[in-house]
Amino acid sequence: MNPKVVLFFIDGIGIGNKDPEANPFFRARLPMFRFLLGGEMFHKHFKSASTRNASLVPVNATLGVPGLPQSGTGQSAIFTGVNAPKMIGRHFGPYPPTALRPVIQERNIFARLQKAGKRVSFANAYPKQFFDYTSSGTRRLTATTLSCMMSGLPLKNADDLRRRGAVSADLTRARWPEMGYPDLSEIPSRDAGIHLANLAAENDFTLFEYWLTDHAGHSQDMNFAVDVLERFDSFLEGFHHAVDGSSTTSLIISDHGNLEDLSTKTHTRNPVPCIAFGPGRRSLLARTKNLTHITPAIVKLLTK
Repeated sequence: MNPKVVLFFIDGIGIGNKDPEANPFFRARLPMFRFLLGGEMFHKHFKSASTRNASLVPVNATLGVPGLPQSGTGQSAIFTGVNAPKMIGRHFGPYPPTALRPVIQERNIFARLQKAGKRVSFANAYPKQFFDYTSSGTRRLTATTLSCMMSGLPLKNADDLRRRGAVSADLTRARWPEMGYPDLSEIPSRDAGIHLANLAAENDFTLFEYWLTDHAGHSQDMNFAVDVLERFDSFLEGFHHAVDGSSTTSLIISDHGNLEDLSTKTHTRNPVPCIAFGPGRRSLLARTKNLTHITPAIVKLLTK
């Protein structure tokens, strides 16, 4: 049976203190995370583990560069395997600078896997407003979106969402009616996880991006942060229930810390959690120490 990989990219979560006053991971109800981690939740004194259901390692997001990690360079490092902040001499975000575009085009994970003959998919659905925005010539695009577009991989739209061949960035589709799609009514986030599992069954590699975590971190709003995390946990549970666990390895990774410390409005220099579950989890994490190791590990697993 051919291996498959699903990559959950969660923006802005680090490994913080075990402090429910500042860290929403210890305020939220997260049964799926705790199921994977043997009843625990990652924190500064629990950042490596191999449980019955998953493996956890801390991943360096600073990449040897001073200052606070940022999304533009951090995501570029994840999706290309290149030390993007070191290449340009600083952390940069939220969007990749022009200097990184050739690297993203040549080295991104979609392009590398397509070249190897693999079926790839970016699960996020975009509304018409986004396509209007990109057609206007904007260069303010995330590393994930750029990687997809530069690989010739069509971005998913409302029609894909209707047929359950895509997932809304907020998981529940709550905002789609107000964006002009009254037929796309809200769904439980668990159902969105099932939809992702069905999409993953059709591809060798599937990526889903969840950015509300970073937004919640910057808001410093504990109730919002708890909701965002509980929503994702339910989504993950639905996915885990429906995915073919005999062939699919799943990986959760972030680009920098933020949400784990609501006492500050900025990003942090904390390591980020990397959680893997499925048949290839140990091989995926065997040499994963920093953000540049994610894409090479996935490519190796899928092309060996």
